[in-house]
Amino acid sequence: MNDAANRPVYLITGAASGIGRASALLFAAEGARVVVGARRQSELETLVAEIEAAGGEAAALAGDVRSEDYAKALVALAQTRFGRLDVAFNNAGVFGEAGPSTGVSQAGWDDALAVNLTGAFLGAKHQIAAMLRSGGGSVIFTSTFVGYSFAFPQAAAYAASKSGLIGLTQALAAEFGPAGVRVNAILPGAVETEMYSAVNDSAEKQAFVTNLHALKRVARPEELARSVLYLASDDSSFVTGTASLVDGGVSITRS
Repeated sequence: MNDAANRPVYLITGAASGIGRASALLFAAEGARVVVGARRQSELETLVAEIEAAGGEAAALAGDVRSEDYAKALVALAQTRFGRLDVAFNNAGVFGEAGPSTGVSQAGWDDALAVNLTGAFLGAKHQIAAMLRSGGGSVIFTSTFVGYSFAFPQAAAYAASKSGLIGLTQALAAEFGPAGVRVNAILPGAVETEMYSAVNDSAEKQAFVTNLHALKRVARPEELARSVLYLASDDSSFVTGTASLVDGGVSITRS
């Protein structure tokens, strides 16, 4: 077996931008072969080209994480292109319908749960099955501090769907730990992403959010990617079932 075939295989959803994109670039730079997924084909193609130009290996498949067929197809791509799956980063997510909870539509509620929670479960369902066949692996979810250590009004669907990932993390970690599959979640604070800009669409809102953090700034996607890499790697070989705050101190700041 050549050196390339020994390099780990990582799968990332929500890879078109933000934390997912930064993670894909970092994983590839660290020697992993990566499979990237998102809804936007053109952004995925650009990402793959960037990885390959830097000497890495990548494959992309566009689709919707709400579809179980898509979850299966991403895993199949990893296995047919690279031979196995070692790490899965289920990062795709939406903020969903916001506003007074008494006015949130059922469709808006259902969509947030479908993308953020059910989509992550469907992904993990097939990712873990593949990992079990090859002796173990690491699954990581992107949750949030919202609804865990801090609450915002008018974000019920987002908070509930992302908090559900923590329970899912713990359940899967307990179930598959004996087989060598570790499962963890990162809980970012505010990160400079498209979602952040869409929700905080004024200088006043951004200043308010920045001040909530002990570090008095928001994160760069590359900083979150480093935390994901830790949970993906053997450096965290005894870490499973955790809700890992990577939040710039927003959870402990009251001033």
